Amino acid sequence: MLEPIPTNGLTDSAVQAAVKKEYFPNQFTVIPHDGDKVTVGNAELAVRRRHESLQRQPLSLRHALGKPTSDVLFWAVTIVNCPREMSGVRLAIGSNAASVWWVNGKEVVGIYGDRQTVIDDGVSKRITLQKGQTLCERPW
Repeated sequence: MLEPIPTNGLTDSAVQAAVKKEYFPNQFTVIPHDGDKVTVGNAELAVRRRHESLQRQPLSLRHALGKPTSDVLFWAVTIVNCPREMSGVRLAIGSNAASVWWVNGKEVVGIYGDRQTVIDDGVSKRITLQKGQTLCERPW
């Protein structure tokens, strides 16, 4: 997970602009490592490995880093290891704010605007996961 990127509001259009902006090279395809750094605007931001203890508490990471807790964008990456090609797969997500998800560099689910949490209220079209590593990204 990349340290927070400041944004300009939570309207649908502001969120769409924020998640589609290119902040650093290859942001939709790069596999980050703990401690990697990128420059966004005038700030150098670090990638932090998300610890198991924070899996259900993403706000805790923001507080632990001493970073802002609102009007920010986090860039998180998950690697899914597929033992075989899997077709007809759908990604179902729920979030308590705007949430946009990419799989291997292509947007598959987007929920824009500030909102309350609803479990699995965003569902992708059917996609195919290739055998091996699949890169799932979520800026929110």
